Amino acid sequence: MIGKLQGVIDYVGPDYVILMAGPVGYKVYTPEMLAQKTPVTLWIETVVREDSIRLFGFSTLAGQNLFNQLTTVSGVGPKVALAIMGTIKTETLMTAIATGDAKTIATAPGVGKKVAEKIIVELKNKIGGANFDFGGDNAGGALPDLLAALESLGYRRMDIIDMAQKLVSQNPDADVSKLVPMALKEISGK
Repeated sequence: MIGKLQGVIDYVGPDYVILMAGPVGYKVYTPEMLAQKTPVTLWIETVVREDSIRLFGFSTLAGQNLFNQLTTVSGVGPKVALAIMGTIKTETLMTAIATGDAKTIATAPGVGKKVAEKIIVELKNKIGGANFDFGGDNAGGALPDLLAALESLGYRRMDIIDMAQKLVSQNPDADVSKLVPMALKEISGK
């Protein structure tokens, strides 16, 4: 099995790259945003199917492990796992799983509400769970409420989730009535 590849990106496709490792070009499916002619090192997960052998590459071992965890969920194959990881940042995805935020997970292409809920149920105790640090006792509860409040004001979840997580972790004792004005100030750039 191939465990790691190091080389130069020769071609960038819609969801894959051709990675030149010496004189050999490997087609590697990846959620990473990579540029042509750049040197990279990718951790490789090889998926063997009846009709194909595909390589999936990740810049970190944690990314590869998350991919492997996602593909253990029934209904989530490598293609869907790649779509999830390409749409949602790793930290955001782990937070969504730990807090039961199916709406965020369902923003990935090919992932509906039922699949998102299944991911949460099957991975919540494996990814983060009780050990996941949200910055305080109140923070786990404040994030979903803050997101709901901002969405009711017309903001898209994928546009605000990173900022909301940052605010909740920086202000662990603040409730939603204090967090919403801070979030609006952050959004407006002031």
